[in-house]
Amino acid sequence: MKIQYNTDKTINGEERNQDFFSSQIAEELNRYESQITRIEVHVSDENGTKEGLKDIRCLLEARIEGRKPIAVSNQADTIEVAVSGAIDKLKASLETILGKLQNH
Repeated sequence: MKIQYNTDKTINGEERNQDFFSSQIAEELNRYESQITRIEVHVSDENGTKEGLKDIRCLLEARIEGRKPIAVSNQADTIEVAVSGAIDKLKASLETILGKLQNH
């Protein structure tokens, strides 16, 4: 499972951030590793440089073998909370989609 990390120009995309969030995503989604070919992470600040509540957005797009990609997003006040919420949403979606496949 390849993880591709993208940020907009207002988010600091330092390598340590990429490593931290990539390892967090890989750990949380390791159950689905054999079915996921790639995860794309897009972190952006919806208000740019202006202050605002819940203006950090994390979009996770999972490429699943033999299926259409699925995407979820989460907005929060910090990158950490936005990523964590998006991971939770993606896990719930994967459980629904891949759980149905296993039952057939």
